[in-house]
Parts: sequence; structure tokens; C-alpha cells
Amino acid sequence: MILLTPELRERLLANGRERNVDHVPVVKFFNPFGAGVWLATELDPDSDILFGLADLGYPELGSFSLEELASIRLPFGMGIERDIHFQTDVPVSMWAEAARQAGSIRAAERILYARRRSDDAYNSNSVETENRKA
Repeated sequence: MILLTPELRERLLANGRERNVDHVPVVKFFNPFGAGVWLATELDPDSDILFGLADLGYPELGSFSLEELASIRLPFGMGIERDIHFQTDVPVSMWAEAARQAGSIRAAERILYARRRSDDAYNSNSVETENRKA
């Protein structure tokens, strides 16, 4: 699997040019066989170093190498994968806080998406109620 498409690379580079911003994660990488989840927000233009939230047993913000992720060899000839369905509008600082409280990025993902569905349902009901009143 290609870990970074040209579009994702450009978005990460653009974020890297904007310093001191709480970016939304652009891409999620994961180990399909166990521990290891990375949410990348930025890419250094002079290297393969990504910045974001990494979880190898304890979630923390920091830098990690795209080349090292790509070089990991797992059973059955597999490697680190990119979650092609990953989308979020939650900034990385909120991901980090949720992951620390929940104990992992995977647990935080369930919590954040459940909260989003709950908020969407509430907003949908509020609109319907307002429409009925009108």
C-alpha cells in the first residue's frame, strides 16, 4: 500500500508550513496485527519526518519517520497500513487528550466518533423541532 498519496503529502506539507497551529490529523497509519497507531498532521519539507500523535502503548505527540513506518515488516508480508476511510475535523490536541484519558488512540476514536454521532443526532432533532414550531 502507498502510505502517502500526492494529495495527502501536499496537505501535510502545507500544514508543516503553518507553525503554531493545532492542525487536524490528515492521515492515520496503523499496525493491522496489534499495537501501533499514528495520526499525522505535518510533514517536514526537508525530510520524511512527520509530526502528530503516535501510540505504541502510550499516546504522545511527537515526530516519527515515514521511511521507518514503511520499512516495518509484519507477518504474511504485510506492513503498516493507511486507514483509507479516516476523516476527522477534531484537532490533534483534542485527539491527544482523548487518547490519554481513554488509554489509546483506538479507544479515543470510538469515544470521539460516538460523541460526534450524538451531537449530530441532537442537532438534527433540534432542527426538526424548530421546523415544526414554524
